[in-house]
Amino acid sequence: MTNVLLIIFTISLLYLGIAHRLLTYIKILALQGVLLFGIAFIDLIQIDAINLAFVLLETIIFKTIAIPFFLNYIIKRNKINRDAEPFLSNFISLIIITLIILSTFILSNAINDSRISKIYFVVALSTLFTGLYIILTRHKIITHVMGYLVIENGVFILSLAVGNEMPMLVNLGILLDVFVSVFILGIFVNRIGDVLKDGDVDQLKNLKD
Repeated sequence: MTNVLLIIFTISLLYLGIAHRLLTYIKILALQGVLLFGIAFIDLIQIDAINLAFVLLETIIFKTIAIPFFLNYIIKRNKINRDAEPFLSNFISLIIITLIILSTFILSNAINDSRISKIYFVVALSTLFTGLYIILTRHKIITHVMGYLVIENGVFILSLAVGNEMPMLVNLGILLDVFVSVFILGIFVNRIGDVLKDGDVDQLKNLKD
């Protein structure tokens, strides 16, 4: 069942690469939160009940509800154009993300370590590089934040791979989530739209001391 959830998660990365609307990005992030909740519930069932409850509450509250809600609120409050405005076409993005997934799959097969779960390794690295790709190929600052959230999901998946042996590592991933939430609220809720009218990264070139 875990493998099915991880495969669905990987498919969501492909869909993320061809999405044009910011609301679609938010929905995908919420879906990824639900998938991570299911993966954590299945794979971390053997850890301490308090740690498990902490992980599950974090994934369902922060990843699935709070972060998507605040991202949507930020877009509306700052009146940001709802198009993601990618630099590259959907077809090229789809090819690049597919190549990323294939490359990580090949890399995982080249690593012979029984302690590493290959499917976790593939999905985690694919998520990390897809998040980086989103950051590099999108105009809007808010989309860059979403790309960072995708990267953080990749870190979370990697921590789940050793969650039963190192639950503290999962907890550190959760603390990173909390930091991201504060980062988003602290920067974007404070009317960044007053400075950058449409949140386009190209406008950062005009900033001066």
